[in-house]
Amino acid sequence: MTADSWAGVPPSFPHGFVIGAATAAYQIEGGHDADGRGPSIWDVFSHTDGRVQGGDTGDVAADHYHRLEEDLDLMAGLGLHAYRFSVSWSRVQPEGRGALNQAGLDFYRRLVDGLLERGIDPIATLYHWDLPQALEDRGGWPARDTAYAFEEYAAVLGAALGDRVHMWTTLNEPWCSAYLGYGSGAHAPGRTDDEAALRAVHHLNLAHGLAVRELRRTVTHDAAYSVTLNFRGLESVDESSPEAIARIDALAHRSFLDPMLHGRLSERLVSDTAAITDWGFVRSGDLDLAHQELDVLGVNYYYTNAVRIWDGQGPRLRDDNHRETAGSPWPGSRDVEFVPDPGPRTAMGWNIAPHGLERLLVSLSAEFPDLPLMVTENGAAFDDVATDGAVHDQDRVDYLRRHFEAAASAVRRGVDLRGYLVWSLLDNFEWAWGFEKRFGIVRVDYETQRRTVKDSGQWLAATIAAHDAARRTH
Repeated sequence: MTADSWAGVPPSFPHGFVIGAATAAYQIEGGHDADGRGPSIWDVFSHTDGRVQGGDTGDVAADHYHRLEEDLDLMAGLGLHAYRFSVSWSRVQPEGRGALNQAGLDFYRRLVDGLLERGIDPIATLYHWDLPQALEDRGGWPARDTAYAFEEYAAVLGAALGDRVHMWTTLNEPWCSAYLGYGSGAHAPGRTDDEAALRAVHHLNLAHGLAVRELRRTVTHDAAYSVTLNFRGLESVDESSPEAIARIDALAHRSFLDPMLHGRLSERLVSDTAAITDWGFVRSGDLDLAHQELDVLGVNYYYTNAVRIWDGQGPRLRDDNHRETAGSPWPGSRDVEFVPDPGPRTAMGWNIAPHGLERLLVSLSAEFPDLPLMVTENGAAFDDVATDGAVHDQDRVDYLRRHFEAAASAVRRGVDLRGYLVWSLLDNFEWAWGFEKRFGIVRVDYETQRRTVKDSGQWLAATIAAHDAARRTH
C-alpha cells in the first residue's frame, strides 16, 4: 500500500518533528544472566510466585540482546526518526555501584552505533524501573544513598555514550517506581509501605537532578536532557470530584513536577500525607538539586480517570487502571474512588480518550511555556491475531491515528511539541501482566522469536514517509 492510503494523518507537524518508537530494557532484552549482567528487582519479582500473570518472566522476553542487528534493521525498515531505549543498570553495573561490566557497556555502544549508522536518533533512558537488586537489598529508592548511586551510574553512561546519544532521559515514570513499587506492591520490588513510597518519591526527584548535573558534566555531544513523566487526564463525576482531582493530581503529577520543574514541594502533597510523614527526609538543598534545567519534558499518556470522594456506601471503586493489590498507590488518599470511564477500551481495560492527550499537552504548555514537550509513550494493547503471516490490528491503527490527530491539534494551538514516540516497537513483557498483553507495532512470536510488522507498524511507516515528503516540499 502507498503512504497516502495508509497514513490518514495530515502531515501537519513542524519541520524537525521526530516520529519514532520506544521500548524498555527488561521488557525486551532477555539475556537476563548473559555476559555478566546482575539481577534487577524485576528478575527477583518475576520469579516470585504469584507476582506476574502466568508466572512469566523477562528472562528471554523478545531476546533483543541476541537479535540486536535484526531489530535495528527492522527500525530502519520502518523509517523511524528516533528510537527510545532504556539501559539495564545491572547490565552495566551488576551491583549498582562500583565495578563496571564492559560487555554490558559494549552492548549499548553497539546499539547506539547501529542506530546512528541507520540514521536513527538514539534517545537513552537511564532508568525504566529495573533497579539492581543489590541496591534494593540496601534499601532501594526509599534510601537516600540510592540517589547517589544513580548519580555515579549517570556519570558512567555519560562518559561511555556521551559522544553519540542525541537525548538523555533520566527516569521513566517515577510515579510507577515509587507508588507501584513501594506503595501498592503491584510492581517490583513489591513492597506495601506508604511512607517508603513517599521517601522513594523524594529520592527519585533527587536522583533525577543529580543525574542531569552529571550528564551535563560528562557528555561531550550537543545533547538534550529530559525526564519522562506519566500523566492521566482527571475527569469529574460529581460535586466531590474537585477535591478528589486535587488529591490525585498532587500524588500523580505535582509530586514530581513541582520539585523537578519548580524547585519546591507541593503544599497539597505535604498536607494530604501529613498523617504518614512530616517529609523530614527532605534535606536543605535537595530541592535545588532536583530542579535542573531541562531541554524537553517527556510526556507519557494512555488514558483518563474519573474520580470522586467515596461516600462510605457500598464497596469503594478502584478502577485506576492498575492491578488491585493489598497496598495502595495513593497514600493519604485511599478514600478517592476511581469510577469506570465510558468505553471504548483497550485490552488493558484502559479507556480510549485522545481528547485527554490534547488537553494535557495544552495545559503543560501553558504551565511551562519555555519547555518543549515530546510524547515519549503512547500506544495500546489489543488482542492481536496473526493470520497468514500478517496482523491486521485495525483497532491499534485507529487508536494511533486519533492520538496523532490530537497531538497535531495541540501543535496548531501553539504547543511546542518536538516529537511522538509510539509504545511499543515490539510486543514485550508487560510487567505484572506478563506476555498476555501486546502493545507492539511489531508482533513477536515468543516461541520462535519471529518478528512480523503489524498493520499499525506499516501505518506508522507510511505516516513517517508522508511527513518526510511534506517537509521536503516546503
